[in-house]
Amino acid sequence: MDDTYTAHLDEASYPVSVHVKPATEHRNRLTTAFRFFLALPHILLVGAPIASVATISWSSDRGGWDVGGGGGFVSAVAALVTLFAWVAILVTAEHPKGLWKISTWYLRWRVKAIAYLTLLRDEYPPFGDGAYPLELEVPEPSGPRDRLTVLFRILFAVPHLIVLWFLGVAWSFTTALAWVVILVTGRYPEALYGFALGVLSWTTRVEAYILLLRDEYPPFTLRT
Repeated sequence: MDDTYTAHLDEASYPVSVHVKPATEHRNRLTTAFRFFLALPHILLVGAPIASVATISWSSDRGGWDVGGGGGFVSAVAALVTLFAWVAILVTAEHPKGLWKISTWYLRWRVKAIAYLTLLRDEYPPFGDGAYPLELEVPEPSGPRDRLTVLFRILFAVPHLIVLWFLGVAWSFTTALAWVVILVTGRYPEALYGFALGVLSWTTRVEAYILLLRDEYPPFTLRT
């Protein structure tokens, strides 16, 4: 097995990439058993995977079903930062460096927390952008930004969000299966690991696009 799983396209094709040191053998069964509860503080701060954000809940006021959000507190701050950056880019064609750094800091934290929640690693992630056996590469754009794609960024991202919702649901099932297998054998099946990493990579590229960190349109691929 390679020393590192890398989920990315060729850098010339898309600049955002996730690098994860493989962890399919000799897994920690105890932390795996209680992974959701251990990861909960992070999820409350930086949010759950995309497929978990759209939740169905009963509304007692109107006597019907509602679709609600499931983001974290820091996610709300990141959304506000993105809104400020959106206005700044439309006016100046530049992404304020301070806002760009906040968004990348948030995304790095979020990717590590989700990797831990979904059993890709056993090490507890740092609160913030600390050392972890997972690296997210997001090079800062050079030159003026594309105001047109920034203006309609959410609309452009909708096709990806629809596909990622279905992939995320599948990912939840494969993660549940991996959870059982790890508890029984101490191993994460490699085929399921590769699929999970592919979904994580695709999700991260789209989130970077939504956060206005890059203007290139993300590819529709699970390629790792």
